[in-house]
Amino acid sequence: MSSVVTTPDGLPRCPWGMESEQMADYRAYHDTEWGRPVHGDDALFERMTLEAFQSGLSWITILRRRPGFRAAFAGFRIEKVARFGPADAERLLADPGIIRNRAKIDATIGNAQVAAGLAPGELDALIWSYAPDRAGRPVPHTSAEVPPVTPESTALAKDLKKRGFRFVGPTTAYAMMQACGLVNDHLADCHVREAVEAAAG
Repeated sequence: MSSVVTTPDGLPRCPWGMESEQMADYRAYHDTEWGRPVHGDDALFERMTLEAFQSGLSWITILRRRPGFRAAFAGFRIEKVARFGPADAERLLADPGIIRNRAKIDATIGNAQVAAGLAPGELDALIWSYAPDRAGRPVPHTSAEVPPVTPESTALAKDLKKRGFRFVGPTTAYAMMQACGLVNDHLADCHVREAVEAAAG
């Protein structure tokens, strides 16, 4: 059971990564991005992709390669990635700036093709339709109180898979929901929690 960690600047934060040598990288992401609402088809496609690549790895591995991912995948612009062909897949497999996993690369291109077949704004609306009622969610006080999956993430994963998206299981879907502000899983005493809640409106 981990509660907040007070970091060298004197502020209490969620414990993940805050006691590691990568604290500065984690702190910036934690304070300015994680849990804040993300909208837009391309932006959500990026988060979906990065969470899929993160599966089985530490988040810091993905975070530090994010610039490389953005360069390799055309800024995660769905229409451009959807046009990637076999030569692009081979290029990506040789790119040291990303995680070179063929199944995940192929899935990303396939997911872009599925997303490209949706109406503008439909991916955004689809994902956000699974945001739970914030008023009814208990505020976590320790990491043990933050679930790895929820009924909403399970339902979202099922819906995405039905449409043809891959590498979007319930755990990955919930990580995306946390990162994109569909839920606020900052701990009760984390100094960022109130600002994230306000950003959600």
